[in-house]
Amino acid sequence: MERTFSKIKHIKKLFETKQVSCTELTSEYLDRIEEENKVLNAYIRITGEEALQTAKKVDEKIARGESLMPLEGIPMSLKDNISTNGIETTCGSNILKGYVPIYDATVWNILKNQNAVLLGKTNMDEFAMGSSCETSCFGGALNPHDTRHVAGGSSGGAASSVAGNIAVYGLGSDTGGSVRQPASFCGLVGLKPTYGTVSRYGLIAYASSLDQIGPIASCVEDAACIYDSISVYDSNDATSRGSRSKTSDKLDRSIKGMKIGVAKEFFDGIREDIKKSIEKAIKVYEDLGAEIVYFNMPQIKNVLPVYYIIACAEASSNLGRYDGIRYGYKSELYSDVNDMICKTRSEGFGKEVQRRIMLGTYVLSAGYYDAYYKKAQKLRGSIIRAFKSAFESCDVLLAPTVPTTAFELNFTSKDPIETYLTDICTVSANIAGLPALSIPCGFDDKGLPIGMQLIADSFEDAKILNAAYQYEQQMNGEIYKHCNGGEII
Repeated sequence: MERTFSKIKHIKKLFETKQVSCTELTSEYLDRIEEENKVLNAYIRITGEEALQTAKKVDEKIARGESLMPLEGIPMSLKDNISTNGIETTCGSNILKGYVPIYDATVWNILKNQNAVLLGKTNMDEFAMGSSCETSCFGGALNPHDTRHVAGGSSGGAASSVAGNIAVYGLGSDTGGSVRQPASFCGLVGLKPTYGTVSRYGLIAYASSLDQIGPIASCVEDAACIYDSISVYDSNDATSRGSRSKTSDKLDRSIKGMKIGVAKEFFDGIREDIKKSIEKAIKVYEDLGAEIVYFNMPQIKNVLPVYYIIACAEASSNLGRYDGIRYGYKSELYSDVNDMICKTRSEGFGKEVQRRIMLGTYVLSAGYYDAYYKKAQKLRGSIIRAFKSAFESCDVLLAPTVPTTAFELNFTSKDPIETYLTDICTVSANIAGLPALSIPCGFDDKGLPIGMQLIADSFEDAKILNAAYQYEQQMNGEIYKHCNGGEII
């Protein structure tokens, strides 16, 4: 029977007791990737040689009797918008094909120094703009629970790699839900940390005031372990703050008496089976001794227009650098410099990226700046204040992650507006810079996972991880379903 190494703690124990060497484990993963990735398309690029070189270093360290660091030797994946020195990084876009960074993103530098085993770079929506992973120039990643459905986006490849058991964990980026939504679609734990706790240095920018790197893992304990390793202050990122405390040592705290807020507006328009699963989860929290506080937050109705105006405005500025002059794709046939830039961007960017650049340029243009961008920033302030007010009477907030389960393939191209609307539950945490986590809480009638979201005040990442851990323990594994039926180790 095929072995499924799903938990970091278990793998470390196998290393320490020498039941499995890091090289053997890495080879098993690479063999599985060769087979499974033909279907899942989770990986854009496989880094087998680098992975085996790192595994050899870990085995030599174990042979010398040295202690391992928390993520040392653990096979993992990186979203393809995280810069890796010497390894092509495309952001899922034709315009960056062939681009090889000359430096490492801070998160990868941290993990590389821990001898984390990089299996490869994962698929993603082009420049992280999408909710299905289908805007990738490499084609979308598929959902291991049912390959007729998408893995979600934009970090769909990272989620597909973990759910498909071809990585122990993955790092993604979350601008409006891009870690939590694919985690929800694939039945995994996805954490968007507090803005500033994890360095964005080396993350290819989409919307700088919203972007945040976060882990996708198969359990809360792994997500906490990864967060603790990567949430350090970085002088290369002007917005970096680092975390205020570790989270792994706070996962066994009772939540008796914890006040969990439920804003009614998060449930407007969500599917009935999603609503029932969330209500069952609320009952579990009540059984654990938590107090449920229902309240209204009318500002939720503004979050989608605010998000899309701000995100697109920042994207139009950030993506201005891709002009065929400095790096990346360059059109071969042109009459002058202006024509070269126009053709390069038209041929290099996909339709969804072009749409968002045009929208962002429009809201920043003279005559429309006050009507759209300035108004959105004012509304952003009111949303931040609404959350601050909620956390005066609640410890955490509970909501659906997505109003639906995983889309069928090609759904996004048929109805892009409906796809945008599915971001309604996730974008508010990015607008307010709050930590938010998605954890599975049930399945629909097709067997596709349903996700529940927990949100806390800034720098209270430990609080939502502990609340999720208590729920996970109470459910005793019923919320997870492994996709390949292997032996769980």
